[in-house]
Amino acid sequence: MAPASEIHTPVLASEVLACLQPRTSGLYVDGTLGLGGHGEALLAASAPAGRLIGFEWDHEAADLARRRLAPFGDRFFLVEASYADMRTELQRLRIGKIDGLLVDLGVSSLQLDSMERGFSFRADAPLDMRMDRRLPRTAADLVATLSEEELADIFYHYGEERQARRIARFLVRARQEAPVTSTARLAEIVARAVPRRFHPRKIHVATRVFQGLRIAVNRELDNLVRLLQDAPSFLAPGARICIITFHSLEDRIVKRAFGSDGAWQVITRRPVEPSAEEIRANPRARSARLRVAERTA
Repeated sequence: MAPASEIHTPVLASEVLACLQPRTSGLYVDGTLGLGGHGEALLAASAPAGRLIGFEWDHEAADLARRRLAPFGDRFFLVEASYADMRTELQRLRIGKIDGLLVDLGVSSLQLDSMERGFSFRADAPLDMRMDRRLPRTAADLVATLSEEELADIFYHYGEERQARRIARFLVRARQEAPVTSTARLAEIVARAVPRRFHPRKIHVATRVFQGLRIAVNRELDNLVRLLQDAPSFLAPGARICIITFHSLEDRIVKRAFGSDGAWQVITRRPVEPSAEEIRANPRARSARLRVAERTA
């Protein structure tokens, strides 16, 4: 497999560094280490003594990131766990306060491009979608067992899909004929369910359904809410939290938390977006939105 630096390009990297302002005496956490792109930038910016703890629950990504960041020696420590468990894991490591936190909520290039993971409909693959393969239920399990109403709720609330009920109805009928276990079959069912005049122009008609299932499988919104509730307990006064989101559901949760909790002073009144130059170089950055807040005293 190619080195991590060749698989994934971190989004808004310079903007993150400008907001976090890492210093050489600091202890920082990358809650979604991925392939280590942001982590590498943080370690370089906080040289020679700044430290980084990286959380990553995808074992394959964690292994690649470990190799990428090995040159930083004991300045880097890896925790193979979800960022939702950050408070518990930091307590286990006997760490009281940290000086900055980054969370990038995008799906990594490794996951998107590994067709067997089932995140994409660009090639036929098992309908999996687990970011951590230790999770108990796959997308195929949800498709096979949830009721029509439950599936419609996932597509509507998590995927923001307006044709959610019609798609759920078609899906339940289809699974009665044969199990829906592949990405291609699910995408084909969605395409049949949505009238042609309602097919979006810029994205595949199944994109929002796949997003909704992925969020449900990985409990992404629940994990984000839990992190935002826990973060004030382990961020030092004056420490900053940077969160990069890729769709409106996440962005609204972050904006609401920063604005309603007295533990935070909002640094970015409007989300920071990638430049046109960055989007040209890395098209997957186009939906990224960065919000930053500072822990009040």
